[in-house]
Amino acid sequence: MFSGSIPALVTPFRNGGFDEAAFRAFVDWQIEEGSTGLVPCGTTGESATMSIEEHDHIVKVCVDQAGGRVPVIAGCGSNDTRVALEHMRHAEAAGADAALVVLPYYNRPNQDGVLAHFRYLSDNSPLPIMLYNVPGRTVTDIGVETMAELAKIPTIVGVKDASGKVERVAAQRLACGTGFCQLSGNDDMALGFMAMGGVGVISVTANVAPRLCADFQTACATGDWKGALALQDRLFPLHAALFSDASPGPVKYAIARVRADFPTDLRLPMTWPSQASRDAVDAALDHAGLI
Repeated sequence: MFSGSIPALVTPFRNGGFDEAAFRAFVDWQIEEGSTGLVPCGTTGESATMSIEEHDHIVKVCVDQAGGRVPVIAGCGSNDTRVALEHMRHAEAAGADAALVVLPYYNRPNQDGVLAHFRYLSDNSPLPIMLYNVPGRTVTDIGVETMAELAKIPTIVGVKDASGKVERVAAQRLACGTGFCQLSGNDDMALGFMAMGGVGVISVTANVAPRLCADFQTACATGDWKGALALQDRLFPLHAALFSDASPGPVKYAIARVRADFPTDLRLPMTWPSQASRDAVDAALDHAGLI
């Protein structure tokens, strides 16, 4: 259902509000540059500082601007199961193709709670669900056995795996079946992830370098591992630099370096990246040939 380079879209804010015109232009640019899907209102999109109404509006704008050209996987996660369901219902009404649902954070449910959370969502919404496993942010992990149980649910179609454990790809393929869609949640690990059976990446770097990230995914999908390695080497410093300070500060700075029309406001508690981080981004952009 989903594959290739799928940016976890940053959200343009100007003077504290959502800049819809800038966002629509950004969506068009991403599609023109080869991105094969879009994820609005994820972590990189600063969803944690959006109201429910604003969150759902941004998803609707993304779906409208994409216009069916690529699928939209709407960020719908919450540590409150009822709020996650509310987001899913709004995303379905807006025409999103799937929901990206992060494991509940802060609450730290056990594996029974994880199963109950996702079963409740699937029982109450027909929207396909992409699990989002990112224990570095949520603390709790989706175990392989738990994921295998979730994969039996028809509307749970895959995972964005940001566990940082590339061996999980093989374990999850064996446990969940080859039809279960595995997308990397880490740009810097995407080459190994793809070689082990992944089919794409939900990417931060694609916000800045959509064409290079799309070409990298195409090389992997066609078995051009030499070409993929060359692109990995070209992009690797940027993958690292975009996390040289709290995200999405570095990525918003990087976008501003390649797109002068893009607003760079961040919502507290996120702040502008340090000078050292900005220097690292500049060097990485230069290495990638983007400036």
